[in-house]
Amino acid sequence: MAVYTEVSDEDVAAFVAEYDIGRVLALKGIAEGVENTNYLLVTEAGQFILTLYEKRVQAEDLPFFLSLMEHLSQGGLACPLPLHGRDGRALRELRGRPAAVVTFLRGLSPRKPHVGHCAGVGQVLAQLHRAGDGFTLSRTNDLSVAGWRDLLDKTADRADSVRPGLAEALSAEVEHLAREWPDTLSSGVIHADLFPDNVLFEGDRVSGVIDFYFACTDAFAYDLAICLNAWCFEADRQFNVTKARQLLRGYRQVRPLPAAEIAALPLLARGAALRFLLTRLYDWLYTPPDAFVRRKDPLEYWDKLRFHRAVASSGEYGLDP
Repeated sequence: MAVYTEVSDEDVAAFVAEYDIGRVLALKGIAEGVENTNYLLVTEAGQFILTLYEKRVQAEDLPFFLSLMEHLSQGGLACPLPLHGRDGRALRELRGRPAAVVTFLRGLSPRKPHVGHCAGVGQVLAQLHRAGDGFTLSRTNDLSVAGWRDLLDKTADRADSVRPGLAEALSAEVEHLAREWPDTLSSGVIHADLFPDNVLFEGDRVSGVIDFYFACTDAFAYDLAICLNAWCFEADRQFNVTKARQLLRGYRQVRPLPAAEIAALPLLARGAALRFLLTRLYDWLYTPPDAFVRRKDPLEYWDKLRFHRAVASSGEYGLDP
C-alpha cells in the first residue's frame, strides 16, 4: 500500500480549486509505489495523479524533479507533466506535505517483462538521455559510492543475520568498486530507477515513463546498467542474454555507446547490483513488520552481483559488435 497520508474531500476540493481543472469528481488511492502517497484524481478536465511527498523524499530536491519532468516532456519524452496553479506554482502543500498534480499517462506496467518490452525500454532510456540535453539543474547521485559506504556502515552489524559472511563480502565489494569506479564517462540526467513498475506500455509500445524521484546527474551507462539488472534476470535469478541483447540494441538505435562505456558496463552493472542490494538490505533490517512498505529480498541482488562479478567482457551481455 502506498497511501501514507489520508486526505479529506474538503482538503482535496480546496487544493484542486487552485488549478484550472474544474471540480473534483473522484479520488482513489494508488497501491503501487513505496516512496510517496499517490491518488488517482478525476476532475471535470480529466484524470490526473495527485502526489504527496513523504519523508523519504527531500523537500529541497522537489524543484529538480518537477523541473526535470517539464524539460523531458518538452523534449518529446512521454512522462508526467506537472500542472501549475493559477499563481504559477507547481509545488504546493496538502495535509502538511509538499504536493503536486501531474498529468495521467495511459498504459500498464508489465508484471513479467518479455523480450519486446526490453527492446522498448532500451529505446526509451536512450530517448530520456537525449531529452535531458540542456537541462540546467543538477542533483548528485546520493546512492553512488559515498552512499554505499553509508549504507554499509548502517547495516554491517546485522548483515550476517541475512546471510552468514555478508557484511565482510559487502565491505570488500564496496572497497573494490570505490577503487575502480569510472569518473570520466559521458554523463547527464539519468532516471536511476527504471524498473518495470516505472514504465508503462500499450502492447509492446512504451506509453510513458514515471517516478523520477531518484533521478540525478550521473553516467548514462550506469543508468543502462541499472536496467540490465532490473529487466534481464528471470524469476529464478538467471540472466536472460536475449533480453539484454534486445535492451542494448534498442538503446543503441537511439544513442551510440562509446567504447569507454561498453568497456565499463560489467563494472557498472556490478555497482548497480550492489546499490539495490544495500538499499534492500537496509529496508529489510530496519522496516517495521507492520509498515506499509513491502520489504524486498536483498539476496536477489546478491545473486545478481555474483553474476556480474564473473562477467569478463560486455559481450557476455549480448552486446552486438
